[in-house]
Amino acid sequence: MKNRSNLIILSIFLIWRTALFVISFISLKYFPFQPRFPYSDIFLIPSGFPKFLWSFANFDGVHYLTIINHGYSAQYTQVFFPFYPYLIRIISSTFYYVSPIVVGIGLSNIFFLLSLFLFNKLINLDNIKNAFWAIIFLISFPTSFYFGSLYTESLFFLLVLSSFYFARKNKWLAASFLGTLASMTRLNGIFLLPSLLVEWLLQKKVPQTKISNLMKEALKCPALYIVPLGLLIYMAYLQLTFHDALYFWHAQPVFGAERSGSQIVLLHQVFYRYYKILTTVQFGSEVFFISFLECFFTIVSILCLIGAYRKKIRLSYLVFSVFSILIPTLTGTLSSMPRYVLLAFPIYVYLSSIKSALLKMIIIALSLILLTVLTSLFARGHWVA
Repeated sequence: MKNRSNLIILSIFLIWRTALFVISFISLKYFPFQPRFPYSDIFLIPSGFPKFLWSFANFDGVHYLTIINHGYSAQYTQVFFPFYPYLIRIISSTFYYVSPIVVGIGLSNIFFLLSLFLFNKLINLDNIKNAFWAIIFLISFPTSFYFGSLYTESLFFLLVLSSFYFARKNKWLAASFLGTLASMTRLNGIFLLPSLLVEWLLQKKVPQTKISNLMKEALKCPALYIVPLGLLIYMAYLQLTFHDALYFWHAQPVFGAERSGSQIVLLHQVFYRYYKILTTVQFGSEVFFISFLECFFTIVSILCLIGAYRKKIRLSYLVFSVFSILIPTLTGTLSSMPRYVLLAFPIYVYLSSIKSALLKMIIIALSLILLTVLTSLFARGHWVA
């Protein structure tokens, strides 16, 4: 039964991966390449690889290639955390005849396949009957192509799921160490700290009415001391090298999207800003389309997490997801939100609990249509998330 399940997951992955390459290939015939990012003429076009392949290294991918090839020599690339690019750098140096583009995209796909296997195991720990549907919702999500791109999504997703899985198995040192790697991969890896603390307290069954007991028990959790190390090590490096431990945060506004790096903007203010955008820009324009998607994904993800809470999906998973979705909005924008919500995996578990098979199929069909559109746009250099 286990082997059959893994074989099904492998088959779904291969279909997904092949379909994305086909979509990228077909988009070459209908959309001109209009890169909205730098370095495509340095790292991608001269690579000699087919366009449908290197298109999955667009946008953040070229910044990771810069770090892989030259370290943090390019100004403001410090917003990208080091574990993913330096892992590619080490492997590329070992197999020097293999391009970092191939290594990066290859690793991302391997990490995502492993994530699918682990996601299935994690769901089954709670005896959820619709694990298959959850995987289908995940893989058909409109921005799932990032899992197969030269981005941190797949590695980070694998680390998060692994950390939760080992925590559920009461292997806290392993769970905490994986949390360290996650916090060295992306800033929101630090959100594993409160999430694992919640999981620790759930397992210890400390009465929630006694705050003092909760605090005493929380201080015993290894995650409290180990998970932040990844972020702290990177901050120490930034301080020693660039004299700014928070360089990764202070450089955020440089990458556009009117992201604030100096003040906190509340969610209702962000939604008001998007109301102004959607009522002033030309209806049907690309700016309107992307702004609408950013707002739509944010609202739907919040509603799904509320539904997941009502379905009593594991509280520690929900804590991680809520932080991952809400904290980025404090920068004053919903930019990249269609990509950020991709990692809020309780959403897929919640969607899998929908009783109507017809409704599930409709959601998946619409997701696949949007996945096709967004993959095509991304492949041809248009900003998606």
